Amino acid sequence: MELQKMNGHSREEGFDGLDALAEQEEFLPHKPGVKKEMHFTDFEGKTSFGMSIFNLSNAIMGSGILGLAFAMANTGIILFLILLLSIAILSAYSIHLLLKSAGVVGIRAYEQLGNRAFGPPGKMLAGCIITIHNIGAMSSYLFIVKSELPLVIRAFLQSENTHTGEWFLNGNYLIIIVSVLIILPLALMKELGYLGYTSGFSLSCMLFFLISVIYKKFNIQCPLENHDVTPIDNYTGINSTDFCEAKLFTTNSETAYTIPILAFAFVCHPEVLPIYTELRDATKKRMQAVANISILAMFVMYLLTALFGYLTFYGAVESELLHTYSREGPSDVLILCVRLAVLMAVTLTVPVVLFPIRRAVLQIIFPEKPFHWARHIAIAFCLIFLVNLLVIFVPSIRDIFGLIGATSAPSLIFILPGIFYIRIVPEDQEPLMSRSKIQAAVFAAVGFIFMIMSLSFIIIDWVTGESKSRGGH
Repeated sequence: MELQKMNGHSREEGFDGLDALAEQEEFLPHKPGVKKEMHFTDFEGKTSFGMSIFNLSNAIMGSGILGLAFAMANTGIILFLILLLSIAILSAYSIHLLLKSAGVVGIRAYEQLGNRAFGPPGKMLAGCIITIHNIGAMSSYLFIVKSELPLVIRAFLQSENTHTGEWFLNGNYLIIIVSVLIILPLALMKELGYLGYTSGFSLSCMLFFLISVIYKKFNIQCPLENHDVTPIDNYTGINSTDFCEAKLFTTNSETAYTIPILAFAFVCHPEVLPIYTELRDATKKRMQAVANISILAMFVMYLLTALFGYLTFYGAVESELLHTYSREGPSDVLILCVRLAVLMAVTLTVPVVLFPIRRAVLQIIFPEKPFHWARHIAIAFCLIFLVNLLVIFVPSIRDIFGLIGATSAPSLIFILPGIFYIRIVPEDQEPLMSRSKIQAAVFAAVGFIFMIMSLSFIIIDWVTGESKSRGGH
């Protein structure tokens, strides 16, 4: 996710006055004959260029990295590289649109851009989409707990019996226990700023994960030589003669999940403006450089993870890569350490992701109400209950990546930045038929096309039952 750090949100309260002032300003303030220079914000940022790159990289990095090898297995190396590069470039361009829109109106929140573009409905739309995306992120984190924690417990118990029926090896029970004992108490706190420090730990966990994936590539033989692997016939489009050969181009019924998984892995846009606000000597050019370097770093990390994960398991890779290593047995110390690190990171990230969701719910349903513990607790409980239901009844993390990546991710990356730019940038600066606004309109249209196509293919895949459920089983 992504592991999705809400870096800007932990300090959200400190800028409420700034947002209020921004909302009181005229939509396109200028006097006849006098062009008023609009600054991004009067707030003086103190975060260095390097630390801003670190923060945005943390916002990009997330659970989506675990699905990239699966995506490569269903597209081939060359097609995956083309798609990954395209999504990375388009993400950088969408950040350019956000920064330019924010520079015009001088505000720093994604929801406030929606308010400036379309009024309260725009603010509500942006808030709802961010909420849906964060619920998807929370679900993906808990799905990792559901699939990985039983393997960790089994390893400590030194039990290799995969059919053990004890309740403490049931992932559904374990996510409820983790939610009640760890996540809910943290989510009930009024302030959660200190958990922002887990962002560095989370990124370190993913670097450890990448190093382990590369190392294991040279220590694991082709899955055909492992008698415990699921029969090859269960994998779409793969036969025994070329099972252990890397594909450059390939398509099957699950290729439809590729773009949503990639889009899900690159979403960081709600955090861009808070990070921009806190950047020292903030300018659009400087923040765009932060975004470009962060996206490039994550592009390299994503590509290496997908490539070495795919070249380890080829067509047998599961939709959650870390779970695929369970075939090596529960006693693999390196993979056990990776599992523990990732489990700790995602568990601590869930309450961090929950806080902005609760904030959006409060703004939408109770915009004028002061803080009240009953509402604070009830919303946290309901959100965790909803996410637990999703994780228990959704069969595969692939479905979470696919559905959220096909809906909220294109909206946050493509559609909203494009239409906000068209509405917010005044026509005296850029006419409606200018090259920049036409590009923004095409960009938003591409997002709609991606959304409709991805959703259509995924729904067809569900209805026809052609896909072979892998993750979480």
